[in-house]
Amino acid sequence: MEKALKIILICLLFSSNSLADNHSIEPYRLNVFTKWLFDNGHHEYLEINKTFDKQSAVCEAEPKYSNLWYYNKCDERQYKSNIKIKNNLKIKIFEGWIPENKIDEKKKYNYETFLYEFFKLNIFPFVRKKHTTPDKYEITPSSNPYKFKLNLKKDKYIDKQLNKKGLISYLRFEDGQITIDKISPNDRFGKFINNKTKLRSMSVGKTMVSYVAGHAICEGYIDSINSKLNDWPLIENTLYYDQKLIDLLNMKAGDRSYVQSSDLRIKNPGFDGVHHRYDIEQYMSVFKGTKKIKNAPFNYSQMATELILNYVLFKTGDDFEKILEKTFKEKAKIEDSVFFFKVRNSSKQRGDANNQFMATRYDYLRIAKAMMDDWQKDTCVGKYLKTIFKNRVDKENDKREKEGKKVQWRFASGYAGQFQTHYKGISKKRAVMGMHGRSGQHIVIDFEKSRIVVTNALYEDFNYKKIVYDPIKKGK
Repeated sequence: MEKALKIILICLLFSSNSLADNHSIEPYRLNVFTKWLFDNGHHEYLEINKTFDKQSAVCEAEPKYSNLWYYNKCDERQYKSNIKIKNNLKIKIFEGWIPENKIDEKKKYNYETFLYEFFKLNIFPFVRKKHTTPDKYEITPSSNPYKFKLNLKKDKYIDKQLNKKGLISYLRFEDGQITIDKISPNDRFGKFINNKTKLRSMSVGKTMVSYVAGHAICEGYIDSINSKLNDWPLIENTLYYDQKLIDLLNMKAGDRSYVQSSDLRIKNPGFDGVHHRYDIEQYMSVFKGTKKIKNAPFNYSQMATELILNYVLFKTGDDFEKILEKTFKEKAKIEDSVFFFKVRNSSKQRGDANNQFMATRYDYLRIAKAMMDDWQKDTCVGKYLKTIFKNRVDKENDKREKEGKKVQWRFASGYAGQFQTHYKGISKKRAVMGMHGRSGQHIVIDFEKSRIVVTNALYEDFNYKKIVYDPIKKGK
């Protein structure tokens, strides 16, 4: 019976009662989602129509329990090859991610929509068609991973947020120990995640790139944050030529006319945005002849970060993985592997690294603690962090910040080398820097008072001020 099921699964027809544009990726993604639920035993979300074949002529003719009856497996009932499986979830479909702005923050999405968002964020990139799944620059775990000290306390408010909002994980680190360690309950998302589950960083990956760049500088591959990128052939005859590294780190490259966030503004570029499917050589082919905007207003973009990571890749060459190991395996002492996405069918020479980063909830905290240790011990990388903090800029020219479309951006009005800074109500001189990724990924560090808060989420509808900002500002 088990063998028959395995054969039958190849022929399964999956369907969904959720509607989506036939020209979008969603019908395919919904089918993959349904199959994922089925394969992982989450049948409570599915309608499974199983039918049986009639007995064969041999089975009907032969005496029951005879040798020939057993030989023809007449004791087994056989499923038809086209079992129909349908998920019975009421999912609100978005072509991209759930929108994030003031209006949408007040909207309440159901559990099923959040579950699908979890699948899109953390599972779909690796179970879709093989020719479209991303490759990885993966770093293996440390042989001596950092072990956290625990001094846990209860927090009913965070429990409530985990039970009702898009929040799936919460960690608070104070004075050298974890004081709050919460994960989504089993009757919500806990059945899909655990401490070994790799969670997508979204734009938190931008700060991971900055940290890697700091290590490349300290290992002598790049002179300083003021080094120009003129030795990189891929960016010749584009607006990025003759730029300093700090200009890209601070999102001051003067490229707003051509790119913003993950959207390309170049007419008919041939690409549907900035993501892991294209390499730097491909992108720069449509940037040829572009000119930098004078006075370079702040412009938050995926392209700047992609260029930073791939410039490090260019400068380190065959030692790129060694720099990643130095950053995450040796310094942060990760317990599980971490990785950046890599563009399929490309090469290092073409710039195939992507800043989408994945790690476990505890390893995100390990990396944040490593940053804090660097700062407090005044290591070379600590000096790099202090230098980018000193060279921070205001985000006042970014239109989206004024409109308040990003939750954390209404608290952090400055930017320092891929970190959020200038937190409302906290002195600009106080070394508080944070990371923010779409859907509610946050890591905020108070370098002087030794406080860290890490959240992973599916949607940023939780009370950021109360569970992230206040613990950093006020402490215990």
